Amino acid sequence: MSVQRIRKVMTRANMSDYDAMRDSFDWSDAQALLDGLPDGHLNIAHEALDRHVAAGHGEQAALRWIDKSGNRTDYTYADLAQQANRFANVLHARGLQKGDTVYGLLGRVPELYIAALGTLKAGCVFCPLFSAFGPEPIQARMQIGEARALITTTRLYKRKVASIRDTVETLKDVFTIDGAAEGTTDLAPLMAAASDSFTTAQTLPEDPALLHFTSGTTGKPKGVVHVHQAVVAHDTTGRIALDLRAGDIYWCTADPGWVTGTSYGIIAPLTNRATMIVDEAEFDVTRWYDILSTEGVNVWYTAPTAIRMLMKAGADAIGVRSFPDLRFMASVGEPLNPEAVIWSNDTFGMPFHDNWWQTETGGIMIANYAAMDVKPGSMGKPLPGITAGIVEVSGNTVTELTAPMAMGELALRPGWPSMMRAYLHEEARYLKCFKDGWYLSGDLAMRDADGYYWFVGRADDLIKSAGHLIGPFEVESALMEHEAVAEVGVIGLPDETAGQIVKAYVALKPGYAPTDDLRLDLIGHARKRLGPAVAPKEIAFRQNLPKTRSGKIMRRLLKAREMGLPEGDISTLESDET
Repeated sequence: MSVQRIRKVMTRANMSDYDAMRDSFDWSDAQALLDGLPDGHLNIAHEALDRHVAAGHGEQAALRWIDKSGNRTDYTYADLAQQANRFANVLHARGLQKGDTVYGLLGRVPELYIAALGTLKAGCVFCPLFSAFGPEPIQARMQIGEARALITTTRLYKRKVASIRDTVETLKDVFTIDGAAEGTTDLAPLMAAASDSFTTAQTLPEDPALLHFTSGTTGKPKGVVHVHQAVVAHDTTGRIALDLRAGDIYWCTADPGWVTGTSYGIIAPLTNRATMIVDEAEFDVTRWYDILSTEGVNVWYTAPTAIRMLMKAGADAIGVRSFPDLRFMASVGEPLNPEAVIWSNDTFGMPFHDNWWQTETGGIMIANYAAMDVKPGSMGKPLPGITAGIVEVSGNTVTELTAPMAMGELALRPGWPSMMRAYLHEEARYLKCFKDGWYLSGDLAMRDADGYYWFVGRADDLIKSAGHLIGPFEVESALMEHEAVAEVGVIGLPDETAGQIVKAYVALKPGYAPTDDLRLDLIGHARKRLGPAVAPKEIAFRQNLPKTRSGKIMRRLLKAREMGLPEGDISTLESDET
């Protein structure tokens, strides 16, 4: 396998010697870098805010909010701590107890971040929801998580919650941030009357803190429970995998409705005392380049879909802007195609560093690090403190595959701090993820002779064609190299002769028309790169591909629609194919 390397020389990286840190790393040492609370207690909000204020950093900007009109508002660490205290006092005054679940249904506005941190301070569990959800996914998630309170806007309440509120029997309080509607309580007067002092709840490391939902092929989302000890992983991985440093200007473009937007859009930057940029607006090429330049962003964490959209816009979109402060760029959400890594290195003078993790892992598990050579298309190497392997599962036996580039399931040895503690109310489903001393991710991957891991696809996405095992990502990456291609989704379809054939759905860049000649050219390109056994037999052009709000192309939805199968849980669907 011939692989391009992007050589890195970055001796000032937080982790300049990967092997040395892996050999000496211990999670207990990582936890010792945090303050903790008396008698072995631990609370995420204390580590994110209070300890920095106590250390004299209260006047540093913690959150810089850019509203849709481009106006900027700074919240210092002291501001954010005081506002979180007020919200915690509001919750206690309304009778919420430790362990009660507070849901956030808001866009990227300061109140969402204040509510998340105030909920954690109060010892309650915070669950973010995408503001684009419809009534049914909101209802399902609030029922599963036994929502006790909700913070939202009057518009979102009227449109999405009012009709289903009575079906969520546990929901007692709905706070709205912009006045009151019938059935809601105006939050502003409560916040104004509440004290800005609060004694942080004495939560234990294993007390529930966060509830995230992840979609599956069935109609029922899974509620993933994370505990306060997860902050140890958020803090450490932010420093090691994202190279975060105190005082950095940091921009994570993810919405907190997605786990990345909480783990690395709230917790990791605050525990590492960075200033985090929060942009209320949706993706816009010009606006994004302006933010990177004018805000002096040092570390940028975004998604492959956004990167491909920047590529689609072309280098001219950057104009005369420069990014002298930009030090590190990372990508997450789905595997980043090699072409995008090479493009970023050519465009910014540095590559995007792909990394891998899941809602269930709670934090980054495998990454390309600041001082490490990047192999475009690889997800990198496991974090210090993480033991990963490529395994084969047979019954209750798990066998680790050690040969370079052997394909198997990506598995991790349990025990890292941000590992999920439960699928809420689904113990059997949770236990099924663990076997013979491994956490089984459900992702297929390979590990090369240098220890780099390579994503192949979800186990249920693997295509078996005429005796060949084909990972969709490999085909997608090859097609992405073609100058006309903006995005690709690949699936396997039943075939009487081959078992399955490969079909690709392609979205084109501006200026290219979906012609038969282009279809033949793409098939020929793929055959040249991959060989006829692996290349797609069919290509369909689409203006857009169905994606989740976190940017993942929904291959299973492409397949369900192609074959007339049930679509399953599509509550996280962002855009549809046309």
